[in-house]
Amino acid sequence: MPMKIDSVVARQRVDDLEAAIPFYERLTGLPADRFEFAGVRLASVGPFLLFCGPDEAVRRVAGVSATLAVGDLAAAVEEGIAAGATVVVPAQPTPNGRRAVLRHPHGGVYEYVGP
Repeated sequence: MPMKIDSVVARQRVDDLEAAIPFYERLTGLPADRFEFAGVRLASVGPFLLFCGPDEAVRRVAGVSATLAVGDLAAAVEEGIAAGATVVVPAQPTPNGRRAVLRHPHGGVYEYVGP
């Protein structure tokens, strides 16, 4: 059975997180969920992940095209590898669940999140 992607989160680097959040809250009608990870300040607002911070910390976040939520992270990683993806960051816990980063065979880098 093929892997199912439950949702896609678009990533957007911003210069000023607090100044950007009201636009995305108004656009989506949803409140922002703010958090920090690895020296980066982030806000999840509906299907958007806004982030800012020092260039060296932000590079890890900015280098990923999108976040893909899946119902079974281990199965998604296995299926990705079987289809030709390579693991950039193995599955590990984060403040919002577990994540892994894969480079797809055509060059795109995606974060997979899930249980």
